[in-house]
Amino acid sequence: MPRRPLSKTASVDTPTSLRGLLQRAQEILRVERLRSDQDLVRLVEKGLPISALDGLRDSGLTDDELYTLVVPRRTLTHRRARREALSRDESDRAVRLARLAALAEQVFGDPERSWRWLRAAKRQFQGRTPLQLMATEAGARLVEELLYRIDEGMAA
Repeated sequence: MPRRPLSKTASVDTPTSLRGLLQRAQEILRVERLRSDQDLVRLVEKGLPISALDGLRDSGLTDDELYTLVVPRRTLTHRRARREALSRDESDRAVRLARLAALAEQVFGDPERSWRWLRAAKRQFQGRTPLQLMATEAGARLVEELLYRIDEGMAA
């Protein structure tokens, strides 16, 4: 099944609308208004503020998951002390997590339920969790595809 792109052409009547995903990602990352995926690209290129990590944490990500998936603890300590933004790579990982967390929340209708799903091992992923796969863009695409299949009633 081809991956459904998250673009401006996504209609409002789709089960998981782009507008809702961007709005929730914006809330999670604590950033200015997101109108399109291009806004996410600009944020990544500019470097997210450290406060974006607090938003991820408040949305349900644990400290250990944050240190593993976005930025190591020691690096984060240095960035905070120097009042630096996240690097491009760190920002990209944070945006990836926020987008998929927002998608999971839309699919499951509840933040707690979505985080339980993200942390549970899946047979489709050879016993790995969706969060583990989200460490890479290729893995994140697999998670995104499975979430869309669940949303459309094609996967359990």
